[in-house]
This record gives sequence, structure tokens and C-alpha cells, in this order.
Amino acid sequence: MPQVTIIVEFETVEGADADFTRIMLDHAQRTLNEESGCLRFEVARPVDSQGEPRANMLVVNELYADRAAVEAHRANPRMALLGAAIKPLVKSRRLIEAQAILAPRIDNGIRPEDLSAANDD
Repeated sequence: MPQVTIIVEFETVEGADADFTRIMLDHAQRTLNEESGCLRFEVARPVDSQGEPRANMLVVNELYADRAAVEAHRANPRMALLGAAIKPLVKSRRLIEAQAILAPRIDNGIRPEDLSAANDD
């Protein structure tokens, strides 16, 4: 069963950016801690062509093990509380749900952080 990616672009109302960001960072951490089917939950601030953060914009990028994990996430009782908390802070929202296409990993040998005397030949 394919992994599922969810990307959501949020535009917040003027003056709500800090509160919204705090709520989303907490939501991301709780999701990762509580839901074993959530493999990744990133919160990012889009930047303009000069690399400057775009005001009132935030993007989340989530990766779930499968469709069942997405449904479990949506059914989490915390989601209703989250929706109520962010509703007055959000001006617009664009959601993209996609089937993840993952490239095979290339074996580049042992990573430096994995080196130990046990790796010596």
C-alpha cells in the first residue's frame, strides 16, 4: 500500500502568524509522538525570490505510512480542537494530497555518525 503525502499551504490573517506557527509546531510534535503511522511532519515558512520569509504564510508537509494512517490522523480527537483553534487565524488554506513516489535509497556506505570500532575490518 503506497505512502501518502499531505501538503497544506496556509495563509494567516494579519497579526496571527506567531500564534498559528506555535499551534502548528505543537500539532506536528504531538502527531509524531502519538501516531505511529505519521512518518514525517515538517512545518516550513515559504520564502520569496530573495530568500526572505513570506509574511503570514506557513506550509506543512506530512508523510503517512498508508491510507489507514491518514484516516487515523483525521479521526484523532485532537483534530477537532485544532480546527477550532486555527479557524480564526486562517485566511486561506490549500491542501494537496498525493501518493508518495519514493526513489530507491542509494547505499553510500557507512555514515560518519555510525562509525565505531565495531566497523573496523
